[in-house]
Amino acid sequence: MKTSLLSLLLFVLCGITRAEPFLEKQDLFTSGDNPAFKTYHIPGIVVTAKGTVLAWCEARRDGSDWDDIKILLRRSTDEGKTWSPPQSIVEVPGPKRKNALALKLNHTAPDTVTYNNPVLIAGADGTVHMLFCLEYERAFYQRSEDDGLTWSAPSEITATFDAFKNNYDWKVIATGPNHSIQLKSGRLIVPVWLSTGTGGNAHRPSVTSTITSDDDGRTWQAGEIAVPNTEEWVNPNETVAVELQDGSVMLNVRSESKTHRRIIVTSPDGATNWSTPRFDNALLEPVCMGGIVHYDYGGESLLLFSNPHNLEGGREGEPEPGRSRARKNVSIKLSRDEGLTWPVNKLLEDGPSAYSDLAVTKSGVIICFYGAGKTPSFAGSAMRLARFNLEWLTSP
Repeated sequence: MKTSLLSLLLFVLCGITRAEPFLEKQDLFTSGDNPAFKTYHIPGIVVTAKGTVLAWCEARRDGSDWDDIKILLRRSTDEGKTWSPPQSIVEVPGPKRKNALALKLNHTAPDTVTYNNPVLIAGADGTVHMLFCLEYERAFYQRSEDDGLTWSAPSEITATFDAFKNNYDWKVIATGPNHSIQLKSGRLIVPVWLSTGTGGNAHRPSVTSTITSDDDGRTWQAGEIAVPNTEEWVNPNETVAVELQDGSVMLNVRSESKTHRRIIVTSPDGATNWSTPRFDNALLEPVCMGGIVHYDYGGESLLLFSNPHNLEGGREGEPEPGRSRARKNVSIKLSRDEGLTWPVNKLLEDGPSAYSDLAVTKSGVIICFYGAGKTPSFAGSAMRLARFNLEWLTSP
C-alpha cells in the first residue's frame, strides 16, 4: 500500500513539473510581402540580457550574394510571440564602391549596394553589439543600448583584417553570419571567413578564423587561422561559435569537404592555439549554414544545433557523384556532453529548409529562425520562426 501511494505521489509530482511539449511556427519575412525585395536570406536570432528577442536577415532585391541587400530587424518583447514591423538597421554614409570581383561576375548592377553577413551579440550588460560587411571587402561595428530600437553610427574595422594578410591574401571577407557570443571573461568573439576570390562566386577558396574584442567592441584583433583550406578541409566558411564549460571556444564550421560532415575546432581563448580540425560524424553537412547555442537547463549544460539533416543521393554520408545535397529537413540536435555526442535529433521542418539560427529565451523557450518554403531553394520563400520547449525536442 505504501509503495502504491509513493508511486502515485511521484507520478503526480512529475505531472506537475514536466511541461507539455509544444511547437509553434510563424513566418516573419515572406517573399512578396515587400515589392522591394525578392528574397530573404541568412537569418539570425538572439535574446538580449533584458529578454528581448531580435530576429534579422538579409533582404535582397533579386537574390544574388552580390545583390542590392539591406539588413532588416524585427523585435519581440514577449519571447517571440508577437513582433514589431521590419526595420532597416544598417547604413554606411558616404560614397561606396562596388567590389571589383562582383563586377567581373556580372551578377548585379554596378550601382547596387551589398550589405552582407550581419552578426549580433547580446552583451551581458545589455549592450547589443553588431558587425556587418559592405561589398565583402569592408567591415563595420555598431551597437545598441536600447535592445535594438536605435543603433550607433557604424565605425569601420576593416583594418583588423589586415593582420590576416600575413598568412592569407584575402580579397573577400565576411563576418559570421548568425549570432555570436560574449565569453564569461567579457571577450567578444566573431567567426569570420576570408577568400582570395579566385574561385566560384568569388567566395572560394576560403579559410575560417575569428576576430575578438576585449574592450566592449571599441577595438578588434585578428585571431589565428582556425581551419585552413586543404584537400581534406575544403573551403571552410560560414562558422558558428559556442563557449564550453571550461571557458574554451568551439567553432562549428561549414565546408565543402568530401566527408560531408561539419568541422569542429576548439581554442582556449577563441583566437589562438586551435585544435586540429575534426569532422563530427553525427552532423551532416549539405553545405549550408547551421546554428548552435548553449542552453543551461536546471543546472545541466546542453548544446543545441540546427541545420538541414540531409545528404541527397547514395547512402548517408556518401552522396552519389553529381547529385546535389538538397537543403531540406532542418532538424534540431541536442548534446549533453558539450558536443562529443548528439543523441537527440528531431525533425523541425519536413521539406525544403535552409539556413538557421538558434536562441533560448529567459523562460527556457527554444527558438529556431530559418529559411523554409514549399519548393527547393537556396534560401526558401520565407524566414520562419519556430518556438518549442525541451519537452518537444526530447519527446518521441
